[in-house]
Amino acid sequence: MFGSPQLRFMNAGHFCDHYFLLIFPTAVIAIQDDWQMGYGEALALGTPAVITFALGTVLAGWLGDRWSRRSLMAIFFIGIGLAGIVTGFAEGPIGLAMGLALIGLFAAIYHPVALAMITDIATRPGRALAVNGVFGNLGLAGAALATGWIAASIDWRAAFLIPGAVSIAFGLLYCVIAFRDTGAAGGAVEPMAAVLAPRSLQLRVVAAVLVFALFGGLVFNAVTISLPKLFDERLTGIADDLGQVGEYTALVFAIAAFAQLPVGDLLDRFGARSILIGLFAAQFVAFLLIADAGGAIVVPLAVGLVLMLFAELPVTAWLVGRYVSSQWRSRAFSIEYLLSLGVSSAALPAIAALHHFGYGFDVQYLMLAGCVAIAFVVAFIVPGRASPGQDVSAGPRLRRSRA
Repeated sequence: MFGSPQLRFMNAGHFCDHYFLLIFPTAVIAIQDDWQMGYGEALALGTPAVITFALGTVLAGWLGDRWSRRSLMAIFFIGIGLAGIVTGFAEGPIGLAMGLALIGLFAAIYHPVALAMITDIATRPGRALAVNGVFGNLGLAGAALATGWIAASIDWRAAFLIPGAVSIAFGLLYCVIAFRDTGAAGGAVEPMAAVLAPRSLQLRVVAAVLVFALFGGLVFNAVTISLPKLFDERLTGIADDLGQVGEYTALVFAIAAFAQLPVGDLLDRFGARSILIGLFAAQFVAFLLIADAGGAIVVPLAVGLVLMLFAELPVTAWLVGRYVSSQWRSRAFSIEYLLSLGVSSAALPAIAALHHFGYGFDVQYLMLAGCVAIAFVVAFIVPGRASPGQDVSAGPRLRRSRA
């Protein structure tokens, strides 16, 4: 199901990438108590991580096209593990911020490098991307659950140290096994069934994808970062300690983790427009409902919201791969990720600042609903069917891989 050894490592790497990025949003609840800081003040220490993550993605994409992608993946596994250990040993706010910045820098390697490898290796890239996305979602769930449990049972430092050691060990295993797998090193069959779209349609698709990257990246990051604190505030009497908050957060992510799997088949049957319109409409309603909700009802509302957010993730990659000419495709992906990561890097400091000035999730989630409304309108310019032009995949085309 998970493909070649290389694909299995890519899936594990996606789990690892999202896991490390989501340790801090849960651990910060324990850190603020340990260091006697306000939530907004403590959460702001994670700002360097999102900045280095955004900027590092550009560097990783450049290196991925000019150097060994396998070597970069080895650096990813070992580097992010070392960064986790450095963060776990931080003695103060400055040291913690520096450690988190290192986590963000090494985490930035994954997406531009691994997605290129998956596209080269997989015979069914749509399915492979969906499965890979599930592993990333499970990383979100695993981070919330394990971090909450470890921080409550041991301390918040162990929540960084333990996965750090595991990632280093896994990176060493990758070096031993992945470099022996020569099957992906040579040419690979071009699997993406692209269509011969006119230039105007390609530009329209790219424009829509960039809007989705801007607003979707902000919404996705804001929800994944804020969910532990939302439950901490809204589940009074239901989740009264950090371990329980982590369990509820993990439950939401785990239920939503597999939302991407059916999306690939639906895209091939119905195209992207109707799917995006439905997902954005559901997200808008969910934000309106959850903004003022309290008590146990928050959990199913959060499940519905995160389900729709996760289901949306493979659509833009499918659009670029389907409609954008191969000679522009890499640049389109690069711009998309740069915009998405750049604007999403504002989510953490924005949440911290709004909390600091007394604007809670009732206001914040209404603002996110406004972002979704903009994406909903733009979704109507997306092509309505899967194959609007002539299929140009007349036969398998070999291409060079930098795996």
